[in-house]
Amino acid sequence: MTMGESPGYFDDAFDDSPTAAQHQRARGYSSTTSLGSPTLGSMARLQGPRRSKFVELDVDGDNIMYPRSDAANLHHPRTDSRSRSSSFESEIDSQTNSDSTKPIFSLHPRLYLLTLLAFIALPLLYDTRWLSIPGTSIIGARAGVITNSDATRAHLSDNVLQKRANTDTNVCNRWAGQSAIVNGTIYLYGGHSTQDPGQTTDTWTNDFLTVSLSKSWDISAPVVSGLPQPSGPPAVANGYLWNSYDSLYLYGGIVSDSPPAVPDQYSLWEYQIKAGKWVEHENPRTSNGNNSDGGNQPVQRAGEGAGVSIPELGRGYYFAGHYDHYTTPGWSIQVERLYLKALLEFTFPGYSNDGVKELAGDKTAGSDGVWRNVTSGGIQDTARFPNRADSALVYVPGYGAQGILLSIGGGTADFFEQMNVIDVYDVANSTWYKQTTDGEWPKPRVNPCAVTASAPDGSSTNVYVYGGQNLVPYNQQIQYDDMWILSVPSFKWIKVDTSGQSVPPARVGASCSLWDGQMVVIGGYSGATNLSCDTGFYVFSATDLKWQNNFNALNGGNSQNQQTSQQKDLTGLSGSYGYEVPGAVQSAIGGNAKGGATITAPVRAPTEGPLATGKPITYTVTDSSGAVVTETGTATSSSGNGKGKGGPNIGAIVAGVVAGCFAVLAAYLGFCAWVYRRQLTLYKNHVAMSQRAAAGAPNEKSSFLPSSTEGSSARNGKGSLTDQSSGIGGASSKLTGTNSNGQDGTVPPLPTGVWPPVGGNSTANSSNEDLLVGQEPSFVGVLLNPRRSLRVINRD
Repeated sequence: MTMGESPGYFDDAFDDSPTAAQHQRARGYSSTTSLGSPTLGSMARLQGPRRSKFVELDVDGDNIMYPRSDAANLHHPRTDSRSRSSSFESEIDSQTNSDSTKPIFSLHPRLYLLTLLAFIALPLLYDTRWLSIPGTSIIGARAGVITNSDATRAHLSDNVLQKRANTDTNVCNRWAGQSAIVNGTIYLYGGHSTQDPGQTTDTWTNDFLTVSLSKSWDISAPVVSGLPQPSGPPAVANGYLWNSYDSLYLYGGIVSDSPPAVPDQYSLWEYQIKAGKWVEHENPRTSNGNNSDGGNQPVQRAGEGAGVSIPELGRGYYFAGHYDHYTTPGWSIQVERLYLKALLEFTFPGYSNDGVKELAGDKTAGSDGVWRNVTSGGIQDTARFPNRADSALVYVPGYGAQGILLSIGGGTADFFEQMNVIDVYDVANSTWYKQTTDGEWPKPRVNPCAVTASAPDGSSTNVYVYGGQNLVPYNQQIQYDDMWILSVPSFKWIKVDTSGQSVPPARVGASCSLWDGQMVVIGGYSGATNLSCDTGFYVFSATDLKWQNNFNALNGGNSQNQQTSQQKDLTGLSGSYGYEVPGAVQSAIGGNAKGGATITAPVRAPTEGPLATGKPITYTVTDSSGAVVTETGTATSSSGNGKGKGGPNIGAIVAGVVAGCFAVLAAYLGFCAWVYRRQLTLYKNHVAMSQRAAAGAPNEKSSFLPSSTEGSSARNGKGSLTDQSSGIGGASSKLTGTNSNGQDGTVPPLPTGVWPPVGGNSTANSSNEDLLVGQEPSFVGVLLNPRRSLRVINRD
């Protein structure tokens, strides 16, 4: 029997023919007997009657067992009266013929027994360290752990998958794989690949390869290495490869549909980078936490969702996607695909997460990590937050206590997510919000790829979105080749002008990574084009906004490839080393190549959430001589593991000065308004007293009656007021005019020495002049000369 074959009766059990049924009945099976489980009665019928090979004799009161061939020749004085056989032998012997006493073996029975044992044992030792004979065992598959021999390269021991054949790096096309970048190395797992342009089936792979970014290379000859293909992790596409600083974690994905494959129960597969081995974490279940599903639910495999790794927080996220018969075991092909909107969170082993109840109090996750399924965060469980698949998910430090996630694009078979409104997830509060963007926005699309780059001073984080496709109309998909930038926190879209450049063919399902300020694009599906084989490697300068023919590895930078100004902060965005803010972005948000953005909040002001209250993490940038190039303030660190370092925030200072100026202006206007009201009130009182005096009220007193030797006159309504005073204590004063009733009257002379001048004659004259010039005081006049108005009211 060769490896993988079954015994003969297993074959009959699968056969529904009449002959097979007769064979089964002959072997003691009934039509309802389960496969490989015959009844005890049927086993007895199959075996037939047996004869014992031994005879029990009573010799001198002792029961002794003799071989039957020897017992026939034994004689004892009391054999006739006392010899007897055992009850089961008597029962069996009653069914035998007269030849039942013949020996079974003609030779010694032990010789036959030893021969039988040797025949059974030697094949078992065929491929062991005792015989050391390479090759396939002659008895087929063996139960237990497959031994490690030269002939057997792949084996699983203690849930650790060992090496197999290396991945072939020479393929025609590659797309929809899972990728991660760790310490300057891109890891690619699975997805689709073809060996020739016309291949349309059998494209799912478990290929595992690396692309080095520590060396410069041309796009026609990238530094690619094939790693051993594992036999444990499934061949999937459109899943995600999370990464910490020392491990990769494979989640989700869909299995082959041509030829159709059946998905197995989900297990998390971890690739330990230093050890170079895969480890399986079986039967993962969710834990209870903030806005979660309640916990203790089996983790299911989803496909075509959006993933992101945050190694500085020790977490990976997978957003939305779908379940169907290519992701979930037991799912009927008759059941429609189920689109999702949950956010699955995985906390890496050894990291804490205060959003999970079992990790409260700074506890850390064990070797299997901790799962949480966020299902009700903010608007997540409302109609404003639709189910979707095939979006892009990126991480932006700052704003919230642990940063924010942005979901870009995506949709279902029936609709697309618009790009003018972005879903924002506050990591610390496990809550979703919406943020409106500004400017022209990209066309709706699914499966774009996206990376984020940080300005040197952290004042802006720019999200680069490339490619994707439109699924409508069905079977007439349109792939895109455009590049867009979403600048945060302004949330302004900027379309990159790539006219005149060697732009790669439009594609969807590419893998994108940022390192040394360059966007590395690998693979992608270009649709029904006339392309033969695609090189599959392209590089875009995020600073110069140009497609280039090679990747330029930069000297310097740390293992996270952070900006020099951010290397002391664990929360600084990785991959941005050498990146500078492009001119097109500067034109939209202000500042310069090093940062210094003048738009430091969303153009469309948010009403709630981290963008309404939070700030970016900012840093001080210096040049090679140590001189400060850009000074910015320090925002709250996103995780407490590190804080941005910097001097005063120029933008904040300018804003403070402007706000202070407005405050001073407001105070001045308020003061002038008060002075104006006081002066107007005094003016009206003076007019009233003057009119009463003109009507013959000699006892009326006014502190504003003339007291100088200089005469002045002014209009006051219809009457005229003539000053003939020669000063206090001088000649009498005479006022003539017309009162409010139109009657002429003469104001009697003022008493001498009643009102001494205040501040000297010049002040009194000025006050009189202000009141008697023939018009009411105006607010503009007070604004232009508040000192004169103060003199007037101080006269009171």
